[in-house]
Amino acid sequence: MFLARKELWFSKKRFLLIGFIIVLISWLVFMLSGLGNGLSDLGTAAIRYSPMDLAIFEEEAEFTLSKSTLPGAMVDEVSQLDGVTEAAGLNTAIGAVLKGTLADEEAANKKTSVMFIGIEPGSFIEPRLVSGKPLNADEEKQVIVDHSLALEGFAIGDTLTLNGSETEFEIVGMIENQKLNHLPAIYLPLDTLRDVKYAVPGSDMGIEEAVSSIFIQVNGLTAEQLTEQIDGIEVGDKKAALNGVPGYSAESGTINLMLWLLVFISAFVVAVFFYVLTTQKTQQFGVMKAIGASNGFVILTVVSQVFLLTSLSILLGIGLTYFTQIILPEGMPFNLLTEHVVLYGLTLLGTSLLGSLFSVSSIIKIDPITALGRAE
Repeated sequence: MFLARKELWFSKKRFLLIGFIIVLISWLVFMLSGLGNGLSDLGTAAIRYSPMDLAIFEEEAEFTLSKSTLPGAMVDEVSQLDGVTEAAGLNTAIGAVLKGTLADEEAANKKTSVMFIGIEPGSFIEPRLVSGKPLNADEEKQVIVDHSLALEGFAIGDTLTLNGSETEFEIVGMIENQKLNHLPAIYLPLDTLRDVKYAVPGSDMGIEEAVSSIFIQVNGLTAEQLTEQIDGIEVGDKKAALNGVPGYSAESGTINLMLWLLVFISAFVVAVFFYVLTTQKTQQFGVMKAIGASNGFVILTVVSQVFLLTSLSILLGIGLTYFTQIILPEGMPFNLLTEHVVLYGLTLLGTSLLGSLFSVSSIIKIDPITALGRAE
């Protein structure tokens, strides 16, 4: 490690160039990770950050909320099963709202598309508030809304009017990072959503107190065991529910492919740089071997250089990413998760160390007598 630090300092211009390239690559990896998470949140945040363990859907609904309709009585049936600790039904509907009342001409010209999510007030799937007050079962026309609607001018205490009807709601609370299908979520009492969604007779297909899905928390109960106990359902974990959201698999797959390609490119770049440096230092390594340095000592010196340079570069890349996050526009979908920073940081470091091992074979083959006879 001592020799590694000495050489890094002695040839700082050369290593600064290599480090700068690693900083740019790591910055790009972390930025892409944050943007990928931001896009995923736009489509799936309401499910992704839900505290549920398993989700129940109608059979052959492919774990998609819009394709599933279940009877509300099934919520009580599920909650009584062994291994189920909490159960809550929810229903969803896409709609548009106007800010203000129909009498407000200015508001009537501005429609905002939203995702209505009906839940039982006080259930475990009700999101945590950032401001305001929670839903109240006795107040059917109160809603809590995603904070992104504040960028559209909505605030606590405002009145919303459902587009195409005279139904009005009052905003009583704000929640954060709650979107579904790339639309900001509006949570409201489940019965209220049913009245709106199934206003046309027969639209509920004769299913009483219909819900789209039942989210549950379990203690040791598996999806397979639950499916065997109730007919006409399919049960999946959170990953299955996320994959059921239209477009999620394609988006996440594309982002992940780009991320891992960048990680591979980073390892290749580091491997090439240090291979070239190793071949340029054949005589120095020959001298070290001639005075008694073992292959292991020389290899450790090279790997230590890679470790120090790559670690510092990745840390600078992380710092640059967090700084960039601060100056990004408020509406840009960007969410840099700490666990992903750690994962990709360690992966970049690990692949760089593995890449540096390409120069190991050339170090082992160095003959001190031959190396000392060569001109640099």
